[in-house]
Amino acid sequence: MAVLVYAESENNKLKKSALEAVSYGKTLADKIGSKLTCAVTNCSDPIILKDYGADKIINIKNDNLKDFNSKSYSIALKQVIQAENISILILSSSPDSKYLGAHLAGITNGSFISNVIGSPENLNPFTVKRSCFTNKAFSLTELHGDLKILCISTNSFGIIEQSGEGEILDFDAESIISTLKVSNIEKESGQVTIADADIVVSAGRGLKGPENWHLVEELAEVLGAATACSKPVSDMGWRPHSEHVGQTGKPVSSNLYIAIGISGAIQHLAGINSSKVKVVINNDPEAPFFKAADYGIVGDAFEIIPELISKLKSRG
Repeated sequence: MAVLVYAESENNKLKKSALEAVSYGKTLADKIGSKLTCAVTNCSDPIILKDYGADKIINIKNDNLKDFNSKSYSIALKQVIQAENISILILSSSPDSKYLGAHLAGITNGSFISNVIGSPENLNPFTVKRSCFTNKAFSLTELHGDLKILCISTNSFGIIEQSGEGEILDFDAESIISTLKVSNIEKESGQVTIADADIVVSAGRGLKGPENWHLVEELAEVLGAATACSKPVSDMGWRPHSEHVGQTGKPVSSNLYIAIGISGAIQHLAGINSSKVKVVINNDPEAPFFKAADYGIVGDAFEIIPELISKLKSRG
């Protein structure tokens, strides 16, 4: 079995989720006694992957790969898969990677699975553990295709520094033609994105208005966290829809999720359930979020948050 990781990048820089996928791929490659190959597009410094276990780094080149297009990218990766005789492809769990994985499975007759949270339980038959039912349960799933495509859940495996050989090769992808054209891309602004954040600070209507959001932003800045909000907050225009998290918004798989003034509707909890540690701050002790949280503080957020910020700053 040969293992390939597609290491996703943005603005010519590798994403944090790509490093986690490479770490997973290296562990799997060692388990089956294989070298780890990584593929990149539009990446200015792919040699970084060597520090996370990449033995061979394939830099895919084609003018049609400037902007993400699942059809173009899947055609290019299929060429790499065939050239390297790949049997296992590892992807992150970004929306782009999930589109890519499904598309690749279709054109290669491969097996595709998302939400993978651990190394294979068994190699024959190839069996992996994945989360399901909005992260309320786990399943052991067998993959039987010649090409097995795995999307690794964010923050489920971790980033492991381990040295690889780091050989870099250019790969000229051929004949990539797609009728889909990207006319415009709107990107989020801010220091930390929800998708890559280790910590997310989120707030709801308990903050009473957008004029009080400076408390959330200051706490997030101290923690190096991303900011998020509940659906009602984005619907009322207090915060942009890009910050809306939950089942109908963006899923969150952070190591720490802090919810301020969010009651805990079932749709919200379903979207953040895979976060490892959940902390809720609410003045209503009967708020549903307390039943799902690991830690809870009953009290006034306008008193607790400034005190928390002060304590964190005093610790340096």
